[in-house]
Amino acid sequence: MRIGRFALAVSLFGSGFADWSPAAQAQGQYPVKPIRMIIPYTPGGSNDVIARPIAAKLAERLGQPVIVENKPGAQARIGAEYVAKAAPDGYTLLVAPSGPLTINPAIYSRQEYAPLKDFAPISLMGEFPLVLAVNPKLGVDSVGGLVAYLKAEPKKANYGASASPFQLAAELFSQRSGVPLVHIPFKGSGDTVNAVVSGEVTMTLSDAGPVAGALEGGLIKALAVTSKGPHPAFPGVPTLIEAGYPDLEITIFTGLVAPAGTPADIVKRLSDEVSAIAALPEIRDRLAKVGIAATGATPEAFRARIERDIARWTAVAKAANITAD
Repeated sequence: MRIGRFALAVSLFGSGFADWSPAAQAQGQYPVKPIRMIIPYTPGGSNDVIARPIAAKLAERLGQPVIVENKPGAQARIGAEYVAKAAPDGYTLLVAPSGPLTINPAIYSRQEYAPLKDFAPISLMGEFPLVLAVNPKLGVDSVGGLVAYLKAEPKKANYGASASPFQLAAELFSQRSGVPLVHIPFKGSGDTVNAVVSGEVTMTLSDAGPVAGALEGGLIKALAVTSKGPHPAFPGVPTLIEAGYPDLEITIFTGLVAPAGTPADIVKRLSDEVSAIAALPEIRDRLAKVGIAATGATPEAFRARIERDIARWTAVAKAANITAD
């Protein structure tokens, strides 16, 4: 049975397995077989937008297939736990957004993984703001108009969110605006945006990638963006700071991590490659079109970013009394 499976793998991935041998492993070569990148959300969100072109370039540079696989569920905890428990050999990696790394620890009292203990940070890949979006048929043109509408129509005071950053942002908006909002959960940002388009939910604070396409097609209307200042991908869209919500300046990230214990030389190799790919003009331009800034980082710098963001979101969640238990 093992011989049959190996033959099938070779037929699927071709000559990429040529160096997969005990001798190659003994010499410390990496990689000698395909690498899996796990996205903890459904397809269609910014994590897919970022990870798939980077994975394709990474495969070219490493000479092995890089397989991107979606494992959604439980606010990204299913995918994160899966990678945390994987062998620390560099062949199973987590496409790691702010949600499971820095916000889940702030709003869940118990998790099956600890971001700084169970993962080895590799590199950032992209950063982006959130966008407050509604259906154009709602007839509101500003954040103030939305708040007035929600107060007048409390039965429609709801929002869709697929991940903890979006939920935390929406709950903060709810508290600051004085409008009680009902959370309607989704497994992915693409699903959430579609729910706004169909009228299933009234609003969302979602990541830039899936919003950009729907916005360009006129299917949704952007009322605000959570960047510190005007965002080039969303010309004419005001910030939530300008709308009177200074603590809703939010930039979230997508990075890449490995299970803790992954050899340092493998982590560095991957970090160097990902940072180089993120600097390629074709990658930067492709992501910029949907409001995402391609960016790399050393493992040390990425770890420091995770630590800072955990502290920030823990303080925000505590002050706003926001939990997800």
